[in-house]
Amino acid sequence: MANFAVTIVRGPKWDETRAIREQRGWAEHAVFMDGLVVDGFILLGGPLGDQRQTLHVVEADSEDEIRRRLGEDPWAHEQLLTVGSIEPWSLWLDFRHAL
Repeated sequence: MANFAVTIVRGPKWDETRAIREQRGWAEHAVFMDGLVVDGFILLGGPLGDQRQTLHVVEADSEDEIRRRLGEDPWAHEQLLTVGSIEPWSLWLDFRHAL
């Protein structure tokens, strides 16, 4: 397993007149994302700055696995979100290993 920095950006169907938690299908998206955390796939994540994109620390075998799993998000199906970037990330500082 490797770590990756993954950004997710707003897709073409994002409703700019609504806040993130007011978007169509928020509850289903939240349940899906919480499941990825429970599975240990997403280690850390959330919106950046103006909330136009999110940053997630992901543990996966490959970029293909990341695209596949995030592609199962209801918001991906609805074109509310899309993967922005996927970068391998060597986590040298990690509080979980310092304890």
